[in-house]
Amino acid sequence: MAAKISGPLAFIGLLWVSGWRGALASGLHYGSGWRLAVGDRIMPNLDMNSSRNPILTRRLARGWSQAELAQRAGISRAAVSAIEAERLSPSVATALALAGVLECSVEELFGGGHKEPASTPGWAWMPRTETCRYWEAAVGGRHRLYPVEAAGLNPIPHDGLWQGGVLHENGPAPAENTLVMASCDPAAGLLAAEYARESGFRLLVFPRGGRVALELLRQKLVQVAGLHHATEAAPDRNAALAGGQLGAEGQLLRLARWETGIVLAGDDGTRSVESVARRQLCWAAREPGSAARECLDELLAGREFSGREVGGHGSVAEAVRSGWATAGVCVRFSAAEAGLNFLPVRTEILDLCFPAALQHDPRIQALVRLLRARSFRRLLSDLPGYDARETGEMLTFSTP
Repeated sequence: MAAKISGPLAFIGLLWVSGWRGALASGLHYGSGWRLAVGDRIMPNLDMNSSRNPILTRRLARGWSQAELAQRAGISRAAVSAIEAERLSPSVATALALAGVLECSVEELFGGGHKEPASTPGWAWMPRTETCRYWEAAVGGRHRLYPVEAAGLNPIPHDGLWQGGVLHENGPAPAENTLVMASCDPAAGLLAAEYARESGFRLLVFPRGGRVALELLRQKLVQVAGLHHATEAAPDRNAALAGGQLGAEGQLLRLARWETGIVLAGDDGTRSVESVARRQLCWAAREPGSAARECLDELLAGREFSGREVGGHGSVAEAVRSGWATAGVCVRFSAAEAGLNFLPVRTEILDLCFPAALQHDPRIQALVRLLRARSFRRLLSDLPGYDARETGEMLTFSTP
């Protein structure tokens, strides 16, 4: 029986459908503590009149500066400035935060709604700083701006600079020739380099765990999501997870099988996984919901552990190498790169997921051709822990 939703939840649903949609109601949290409100997006300039800007009216009535309102709402001052100038449409999380500190309803602040031209570039997620470099890509039927990050995976010149709420373009951006992927594969930089060399397109890689990557894909903020929850014991988990979260037909493009296990200091000669699991260690742990965290929880049989949350396989290895963690779970490749002891636990299946509607996109077709090329599969096989014998195979999934 269908449930009837009313009140604030109904309004949030209206925001979602009508163009004020936020990508994640609670934002995305990473190890460094910063938050991504991935639904925020830039809008064209409108008349700056306080009668049409209830946020400005309520802020001035309280005698608050933009910085003070930003601090109270947990967002940046630049975001407050852009929202008041109606150049930025907030995510649901941001809208709720502003309504809370201004002691009014979301409807009173944003009930009017504004449409924006499809050609207007908008942030895929807001920058962490008020001045940042960005890339531009055509994703989900519109141009989106991506704050520059993970320079090691993306040695690509930025397309412009955002400063003081203003975009400064370096020149025409190759947005239509850019493929955007969210994946925690630590060797994704090699894929991006070969993709650019072989196809003439460019690939932007944002390091995200599988479930977060799928959420970004569902919100049409990326075109490809990498996930590796499938194992030899449960080979269909990637398809089940993708179908359940996306709610649409899609494709899984096999990238590799790889080894996941426990990483220890290079001078730690332990050879038994069981003995490590019994020891009281300081763990470098991935975020809950990630495949590496699932593996750790299984090893410890759900017991609580001491340690610290980190954001990727390379970060796990670096935490152990630097000495502030004594153990972690990551892929063999990251352990080998850091010169650490590695105890294999299981083999996981790494797939690249994309919607079926994109299967004829030339950027996706170029990716498929690359993964099926013998030369790339040979390069991938040379990486520690990677098995490329199935690379390039395709599987269709649909909603359960």
